[in-house]
Order: sequence, then structure tokens, then C-alpha cells
Amino acid sequence: MANPKICVSLEETTVKAMVDEAARAGIQGANMIEVRFDRLYLKKPQAIISEDAEGNRVSTMLPVNEWPVLDFEEVDVEKSIAALKEAIALPVIFSVRAVRDGGHFSGDEKQRLVILQAAIDSEVKWIDIELSIEDKSRKALVKSAKAANCQIIASQHDMNGTPSSDEIVTFVTSNGDSGDIVKFCSTLKDHQDALQLVDAANTLSAQDSTPPYSIMALGNGGDWTRIHAPTLGQDLVYATMRDEFRLSDKGLVNVRDLQDAWRLLEY
Repeated sequence: MANPKICVSLEETTVKAMVDEAARAGIQGANMIEVRFDRLYLKKPQAIISEDAEGNRVSTMLPVNEWPVLDFEEVDVEKSIAALKEAIALPVIFSVRAVRDGGHFSGDEKQRLVILQAAIDSEVKWIDIELSIEDKSRKALVKSAKAANCQIIASQHDMNGTPSSDEIVTFVTSNGDSGDIVKFCSTLKDHQDALQLVDAANTLSAQDSTPPYSIMALGNGGDWTRIHAPTLGQDLVYATMRDEFRLSDKGLVNVRDLQDAWRLLEY
């Protein structure tokens, strides 16, 4: 069985920087790119330079939730989508994450849906259409995506915790008709939560008629389902270009480290 596809989620905050990050991700082995369009509304601050106890210069960055946010009108949506589409060679999953789902989009829901529709109209390969979107609006986006031969990630982001493994299994199996891949991402409180994800993936991988899925979490242990994805039946794994110390505590894994882990584990 082939290993899951690896999608690197871009974290830069300008079109040019995203394009550069996508190119580096491709070199490091990514199969797909997630364009987090909501991150274009972040204004990356200058690093804070200080000295530690030994007098060494230390560079630190404010937490992302403290970064300045641009107004909706400050980003040229159509121009930005066109530039990203022209410059990124790998297949793109286009997403505009709302604040309620851990994103940074500064506008209202109507404006966010307009951006998703614009991406579909641009003939992007994949579109992330959250299951939290109001039913009528979501159906309209899904209809447009299917007409444009744009594949759909049906996603759910639980920022308040992790449900039981049975609930995760039910979520995935009951939403198989909602997209081409069902994505579930939660927030972990402890390693017991992480085991719920692993158990759910084990159960899903053993079933005969499970829709394609991607299960992950943020927090310590959230990288377990990413690292062991080839044995857990996952179709898509999200990775990052970040490589800072203790990245796994955030539940994330670097794209190169992920491939090294799969080779080491003989997946």
C-alpha cells in the first residue's frame, strides 16, 4: 500500500513568502500544498531581540494570536489567488480558516465564503469546505466545486478538546458524502486524548467501507497519527516547514522529519 500523500500547510503571511515556502516544501518532498489564505490577513511583526543571562542575543517572536490583523479590504483577493495559482506548481488545497476554527480571517462569514467561491472559480485543485459552514451556504459551495472538478476536503476543527474514539469514527463515516476526504482536527489535553485519535484511526482502517480520511490534533501527542499514518489508513497527512525545538509538543511534524520517520519505521 502506498504511503499517504503529504500536504505542507503554508505559514507565511505574504504571497511572495508563501510561494517561496511552497517551492521549498516541494524540494523537501511534499505532494501537496495547503494555502492558508487567512494568514495573508496577518501582519508579521519584527522579532524582539534581547539578551539572556550569559549576554547572548536572543530573538523571540510574539505569539501569532498577538500579531496585528489587516482589514478585509487590505488584501486583493483575486490578484492574490491568481498570483498563488500561477507560481505554485504542486496541487493546492485552498483554505480560509475562520477564527472559530483556529484561523485568522479578519472579515465576516459572508466575506469568507466569497473568497472560497473565488478560489473555486480559479479552478484550484482542492478546496477545504468546513462542515461548520451554514448548510445552505455549504451546499452552494459544494455544488460549485463539483461543477469545477474541484475536490473537497470536508473538515471539522474542534478547538475545545477531543471527543471519544467512537465519536470520531462516527463523524468520519457519517460525513463520507460531504467531501472527497474527511478531515478531523482536535485539540489535545493529554496523551489519553491522543490515544482516542489512534484508536479511531485503527478502527476506521479495519472497516471495509471507510471514506478517505485524515485525522490529527494539536498538542503533545498530536503527531502520533501523523507519524504512524501509513499503518492507520490515513490518506493525507499535514506537515509543516517549521523545525524549531520541541515541535512535537505542538502536535506538528516537519515534512522532512516525517519522511525520515516513515523510512526508519519501514512504512
